[in-house]
Amino acid sequence: MGSRQHDVTVRGGLGLLAVSIFACSAQAAAPVTDSAIVTDADTTGDVVSYGMGTRGQRYSPLTQINSNNVGGMVPAWAFSFGGEKQRGQESQPLVHDGKIFVTGSYSRLFAIDARTGEELWQYEHRLPDGILPCCDVVNRGAGLYDDLVIFGTLDAQIVALNQDTGKVVWKERIDDYKAGYSQTAAPLIVKGMVITGVSGGEFGIVGRVEARDAKTGKMVWSRPTVEGHMGYLNGEENGISGGAANKTWPGDLWKTGGAATWNGGTYDPDVDLIFFGAGNPAPWNAHMRPGDNLFSTSTVAIDPDDGKIKWHFQYTPNDGWDYDGVNETVSFDYKKRRKTIKAAGHADRNGFFYVLNRKNGKLLNAFPFVDRVDWAEGIDLKTGRPIETGLRPGDPADSADGKKGKDVFVAPSFLGGKNWMPMAYSPDTGYFYVPTNEWGMDIWNEPVAYKRGAAYLGAGFTIKPVFDDYIGALRAFDPVTGEKVWEAKNQAPLWGGVMSTAGNLVFTGTPEGYLKAFDAKTGEELWKFQTGSGVVGSPITWEMDGDQYVAVASGWGGAVPLWGGDVAKTVKYLNQGGSLWVFKLPSTVRAASSN
Repeated sequence: MGSRQHDVTVRGGLGLLAVSIFACSAQAAAPVTDSAIVTDADTTGDVVSYGMGTRGQRYSPLTQINSNNVGGMVPAWAFSFGGEKQRGQESQPLVHDGKIFVTGSYSRLFAIDARTGEELWQYEHRLPDGILPCCDVVNRGAGLYDDLVIFGTLDAQIVALNQDTGKVVWKERIDDYKAGYSQTAAPLIVKGMVITGVSGGEFGIVGRVEARDAKTGKMVWSRPTVEGHMGYLNGEENGISGGAANKTWPGDLWKTGGAATWNGGTYDPDVDLIFFGAGNPAPWNAHMRPGDNLFSTSTVAIDPDDGKIKWHFQYTPNDGWDYDGVNETVSFDYKKRRKTIKAAGHADRNGFFYVLNRKNGKLLNAFPFVDRVDWAEGIDLKTGRPIETGLRPGDPADSADGKKGKDVFVAPSFLGGKNWMPMAYSPDTGYFYVPTNEWGMDIWNEPVAYKRGAAYLGAGFTIKPVFDDYIGALRAFDPVTGEKVWEAKNQAPLWGGVMSTAGNLVFTGTPEGYLKAFDAKTGEELWKFQTGSGVVGSPITWEMDGDQYVAVASGWGGAVPLWGGDVAKTVKYLNQGGSLWVFKLPSTVRAASSN
């Protein structure tokens, strides 16, 4: 097979666009179809969706690498993201047709030969000055459809590239980055549409979920996640979210209400619903916005055909701690008293794990997944509402000078019992594997007024550890009983995704640089490898040419070094980086295992 390489560099404006094109004379890639995406969790030769399947279970049926032989796993190759842009690498790679597609910090995307680790091409998005990412210049992954690889950028655009050449096929603006909008989540592909949210909840933007034709980028529907805003379908008005404004918001605050959908979504074909989390209401100062402030801190279930909200479940009404609500909603079968219910699991930043009926959003179970939760005693299983303790930061209006409300210490911190990093579910064990953190915060409220493109918090904070010996802990939970089956503690906060396999394994990374493998049933640590920088990406696995591979991005960063207060000081020694590591079993170990 012959090949030749073209280097194309375009300079202009305030940035640099560099596209290195590796033009192969081989046949074009096989198209990624809707069927391939829906069945991604069951097919082992590729990974064509974020979450290793649209349900987001992050489970692989592969067993070649298992709890008996993972100790022999070694690197197959490593790939450097290069340059000086070594910040948080929170991406999940995708694998298709012998290529790996992985995004990097500063809105970069790399195509790599899956067998050799050689770069095929890279795309570096031209970023303007003045972008406003709240929590590091990260990107969490791409989506594949037909011959395209699609991802969002820090200046709130969505870009579709040809998988073979890296050339831009279409590009659309999501919104104005100068108003605080950005895009860091991996797109979701459903029924030929690319489904995206928006980032920017700390700038008073208006959260929404949007669907575009994946082949052309043309808008199909848009659904705001703040009550009172109009949705659209094919350019026509399609109903106001929540029916009307001011039902759960006072005054005009709904116009800048936040509820950013910054962590992407999942899709369950059984009930034909898209699940997106909506973030914190804006501003953080809850005394300014009495009411539940829908649909902030909620999961919204959206009909993919018309963009209408079918049901919602709100985790933290009138959120006063920035507990957000964007964490992933993972479909699974909930089996109790000989009944099987189509359910969904959600580990919220507020410290509680929720089990919902994914058909209608009704609460089936709720339990704490971190050891210390101060703001609520529990969740009322009849109403779904938290039983609050009253531990809220005070109203600045009650202070002598009106400038600062009463300071309180509360756990979890606003970075959450669990943040964006995705958990995994194993249908073999029936457990969820949750990357948790034990930390609290001093938090107080301040007066604030909305100014376009400026931080809109009305709060101050300092995050502090809760325990002396650890912050992070990978925990296995039974969603039926709420039992913590096992845990593996980690000194630094966990910030990377989790993967489970039929080989009785659970993988996750640590800020200290290790990718680790645990026994899925017992939590025993079976293997680890030092990648040279913190692992805050999400691992994947696939099989190719008779071998099972495991891949993960390495590169310390994200919100913890920027917002972590006293915790950030304890991990400031960690080195930044940017690389993709791929592992496999040596042939001798594989052969011995098969005997």
